This record gives sequence, structure tokens and C-alpha cells, in this order.
Amino acid sequence: MPRAPGDAKLLIQSLNKAYAATPTNLKIIDLYVICAVATAVIQIAYMGLAGSFPFNSFLSGVLSCIGTAVLAVCLRIQVNKDNKEFKDLPPERAFADFVLCNLVLHLVIMNFLG
Repeated sequence: MPRAPGDAKLLIQSLNKAYAATPTNLKIIDLYVICAVATAVIQIAYMGLAGSFPFNSFLSGVLSCIGTAVLAVCLRIQVNKDNKEFKDLPPERAFADFVLCNLVLHLVIMNFLG
């Protein structure tokens, strides 16, 4: 087991090298996903500290963040040039799908708020 920290360091260096070759548009989508998930975690922590009196509001906020993150991951999959499954799909169409699905998601969230 003494090699575990060295193996972890090699793994992290390998991941950093592979991620450096990732296109900028995918990195921006990754940051968006991280921001959405972090916002959901902050909302959950706040609910744990302050209570969940307007529970519909808490659920709407968290589901909005998680839903947006899931849709952004779908966008990332569709825009990735290395993905052969969506090679015929133009990036503009993928972005339009993302925007339309986000619009529907947030209309449902607003309806849930009441």
C-alpha cells in the first residue's frame, strides 16, 4: 500500500494531461455543470441549517439546478466531436434543443412553485 499516493498522483497527472486536450467549448460546459451542481449543494446545506419551511421552493430550486446540470451534460455529449453517435447533429441544433428543454424545465418548475 505505500504506492497508493504515487499511483493517485500519476492518475491525477494523466487526467490533467487528457483534459488539457479538451476543446474550450466543452470546458465551458463543464464549468456550467459544476456551477449548477454547486448551487444545488449550497441550497441543500442551507435547507439543513435554516429549515425547509417553504418545501416547494426548496424542491423547485434543487430540481432546477439538477435538471439544468443534466441537460448541460446532454449538450456536452452532443457537441463533443469525439462522439460518433451524434456526428451528423450540428452544434446549433444541439444548443437549440438545450435551450428548448431548459425552457420547458423551468416552466414546469415555475408551475410547481405555485
